[in-house]
Amino acid sequence: MYGDPATIRKILTELGDTWAVVGLSNNRDRAAYGVARVLQQFGKRVIPVHPKAETVHGEPGYASLEEIPFKVDVVDVFVNSELAGPVADQAAAIGADAVWFQLGVIDEAAFERTREAGLAMVMDRCPAIEIPALQAVS
Repeated sequence: MYGDPATIRKILTELGDTWAVVGLSNNRDRAAYGVARVLQQFGKRVIPVHPKAETVHGEPGYASLEEIPFKVDVVDVFVNSELAGPVADQAAAIGADAVWFQLGVIDEAAFERTREAGLAMVMDRCPAIEIPALQAVS
């Protein structure tokens, strides 16, 4: 419902390869760490966004989306659903082309706002599951 196949394909194959991953730190036990690695393996540049602004997988981190000094194509959101809406709004404000809410991250109002702002949006899905499936079909 929140991620039709055409939108998933568009985000993963057409909108660009620079992904800001909000919630990504060096904590190897967190899902964001593994998902970011998979995205890199499929050619995406993964920018960590976390209050600690740590370097992760060789990419320097930023404390917020607004601090990133270059174009971000997709904002991948690994925060609690209660915090996800403001992140989606920030993604629109910085000119991102798409927002991706991870599995379990659901904010229907943010989903509607983001799409109304002209961004592609997927919610409650995981790109690390979707991108290998796309490659297998291609």
